[in-house]
Amino acid sequence: MIRERAYPVDPWHVRETRLDMDVLAQSESVFALSNGHIGLRGNLDEGEPHGLPGTYLNSFYELRPLPYAEAGYGFPESGQTIVNVTNGKLIRLLVDDEPLDVRYGELLSHERTLDLRAGTLHRELHWRSPAGREVKVRSTRLVSFTQRAVAAINYEVEAVEGPLRLIVQSELVANESLPAQSRDPRVAAVLESPLLAEEELTTEDGGLLVHRTKVSGLRVAAAMDHEVYGPDRTTIESEGYEDWVRTTIGCVLKPGEKLRVVKYLAYGWSSRRSLPALRDQVGAALAAARLDGWEGLCREQREYLDEFWDAADVRVEGDPEIQQAVRFGLYHVLQAGARAERRPIAAKGLTGPGYDGHAFWDTEMFVLPVLTYTQPSAVRNALYWRHATLNQARERAETLNLKGAAFPWRTIEGPESSGYWPAGTAAFHIAADIADALRRYVLVTDDRQLEQEIGLELMVETARLWRSIGHHDRHGVFHIDGVTGPDEYTAVKNDNIYTNLMAQRNLITAADLVGRYRDQATRLGVTDEEAASWRDAAASMHLPYDEEVDVHQQVEGFTRLQEWDFAYTPAEKYPLLLHYPYFDLYRKQVIKQADLVLAMHWRGDAFTPEQKVRNFLYYERRTVRDSSLSACTQSVLAAEVGHPELAHSYLREAALMDLHDLNENTRDGVHMASLAGAWIALVAGMGGLRDHDGELSFAPRLSSKLSRLEFSLQWRGLRLRVDVRPHQTTYELRHGEPDDVVELRHHDETIRVTPGQPVTVPVPQAHPAGPPPEQPPGRGPLLRLPETEP
Repeated sequence: MIRERAYPVDPWHVRETRLDMDVLAQSESVFALSNGHIGLRGNLDEGEPHGLPGTYLNSFYELRPLPYAEAGYGFPESGQTIVNVTNGKLIRLLVDDEPLDVRYGELLSHERTLDLRAGTLHRELHWRSPAGREVKVRSTRLVSFTQRAVAAINYEVEAVEGPLRLIVQSELVANESLPAQSRDPRVAAVLESPLLAEEELTTEDGGLLVHRTKVSGLRVAAAMDHEVYGPDRTTIESEGYEDWVRTTIGCVLKPGEKLRVVKYLAYGWSSRRSLPALRDQVGAALAAARLDGWEGLCREQREYLDEFWDAADVRVEGDPEIQQAVRFGLYHVLQAGARAERRPIAAKGLTGPGYDGHAFWDTEMFVLPVLTYTQPSAVRNALYWRHATLNQARERAETLNLKGAAFPWRTIEGPESSGYWPAGTAAFHIAADIADALRRYVLVTDDRQLEQEIGLELMVETARLWRSIGHHDRHGVFHIDGVTGPDEYTAVKNDNIYTNLMAQRNLITAADLVGRYRDQATRLGVTDEEAASWRDAAASMHLPYDEEVDVHQQVEGFTRLQEWDFAYTPAEKYPLLLHYPYFDLYRKQVIKQADLVLAMHWRGDAFTPEQKVRNFLYYERRTVRDSSLSACTQSVLAAEVGHPELAHSYLREAALMDLHDLNENTRDGVHMASLAGAWIALVAGMGGLRDHDGELSFAPRLSSKLSRLEFSLQWRGLRLRVDVRPHQTTYELRHGEPDDVVELRHHDETIRVTPGQPVTVPVPQAHPAGPPPEQPPGRGPLLRLPETEP
């Protein structure tokens, strides 16, 4: 854990003012750059020391065996693991024969800055070699949002005294040695040097490497080129071998003189294109990068981000750490999806190898809601990716003796990659999560083209799955049995409320779409009888309720299970899954992450305000938050049921998950859902955003620590700005035509907002909140509220 404040609070930058070797791997994740296609971990330019080297391409994976002590019917046979591809970040420096290595000599100063508006990672260091020779190095790195295949580095060395002989070695390196990622020797063997060389080319200014994976057969090409600005007699030459290409630049610098090297990188991969085609693709990308030049790439990057922040920025007054963190989170969420282009958004984005680079259901329920309101084009591409995997989901359903489409719990390219069936196979709610992401995207964008092209088919196949899994009992009540909801400590149970409510909306939305697109639905084989059966199942969906305790049950019978003995569970035994058998967890009232509480957020229309209060108090006492997905949802519901200070504490936990390394695993990549959760906790929590039944509504109410919350949303092509103060809220429509209008609800009042006519309305007084919620002993929010300013 990063126990001290590693990064000074700054609204638009994340800055590291000294190099801390103890958290080097964590900072590599925090400083990772990506555009959704290319991901570069924030490794030092010289490559060593490192915590975990990493260069990733979205969906570039290797197949590996899934280990089972005892296999069973329907278990996936192989999984997919993201591959560390050819590293183009390396720029080594020798100063009079001494390699720059921060572990030797004397590091006089070192600073790195992630600039959230410029989209760059900047580094400055002042180093004295063991021989007493001093240099200053400045490097700036970017992964282009506007040129999808391109990354670039501006590297500058200044002689403090001299003359100094400098040698710069700029490299492409494949099959880097990595720390062990698996204890299974079969998996380790597959991932050891996973790339087979196919071609190597060198030019005076750079070179190219082409490789393919041993098992999955994917081909990757990486190329580099250089522009060099130095004194007279600066030399440049390149050499290459099957796993590396190196361009060497040499010169002598007088005191105050500088050597500047601009390194352009291009990446491409394919499962289908030939080697020549891929080679030409990265060559063209390099040519385009050089055409714009370093200054042009930086200008395009800034213009892209100016447009993004204009539509997506969140301003917070009263908690500077949250201001920095929510922008940091938005930036990483954008990086994960901006240029993914019909590829998945993984749980770690492209910032590290955590979860093997897999995408989970949290993409649809945490990341995509944020992007839907801030960068909807990224959501469109993510939905097209899910649709591209539909045939595999149909095949998986058939294997499981079900109809429709059974989407995977975790995957990269489409097939199920989870070897743990209680979470993988049984977590069918992923189907309804995909359907809900689709429903929300169309609601916010009014993209009827996507709805017809892929939306109808996705809705039909997911509805068929629910009708196939569920059944009516003898009283006509519809049940969905033997499933796992979001809470993985309550697995393979009957009638999980989250699953049932999300499936209910899935079924209703599918039936509505069939009515809207009858001809297309007929071509998909949908009959009136089938659509009517979906409505019938939705109308009779069972929602278990304990009349005696007066709360909803997370699953049927949950409130009668034995209570977990929290008082005698020491702090060092968390997370519980690492210290207790699943058998013990599955049969007791202990919750890993928000489940029924998550249902009250996304299906809040299915609960009364009184039920939400009682449910929240009951489940708060049983939720241990052994998952980073929980805090933001608990923040949203704490705000809704009248506990804004608790909401603020959970907001801080979600927002600062990676900046403080709260779960002590940021080294493997940032927590994309928790970073998205910072936005959700602010906008849906304290801003009260909801979109039930196609209606945009807000119920804002700030914590006492915040004096202002301002955020922007995209709605039907318009930009709505919401400015929340303690006692009033202003709604403003920007960039619209005079006849444009947004109708929304503010608490219980309907208002209409038109361009140039801001509407200011009071925030009604809050009702008494009742007793403060209690958490299990020692499991309260991880970060306390900020001290009040004097």
